[in-house]
Amino acid sequence: MSEKLADKQCQACRVGASPLKGEELKNLADQLDNDWAVVNEHHLEKKYSFDDFRQALNFTDKVGEVAEEQGHHPDIYLAYGQVTIQVWTHKIDGLNESDFIFAAKADEQL
Repeated sequence: MSEKLADKQCQACRVGASPLKGEELKNLADQLDNDWAVVNEHHLEKKYSFDDFRQALNFTDKVGEVAEEQGHHPDIYLAYGQVTIQVWTHKIDGLNESDFIFAAKADEQL
């Protein structure tokens, strides 16, 4: 059985690498929770809902710790009872496998 995304480690991307497109993106997206959206083949986005601000903040803190551990930093938007995460690789202005790995790791913080 192949290793699940959340068990992998994010890898640094080199400048000039090509972002994933088409079937490669679909194959990785199929391994994520269905609530993750691939937006314009550029970034991943998911909105998480919580009962209150404290729960949303605690989740944000956990995701932030994973980001530091993995060296892969998403955009995180915190509001009352809601957290939105957007992730892509800035060096290539698009998606690579590490973005999907990070998305899977974020889901594990619930």
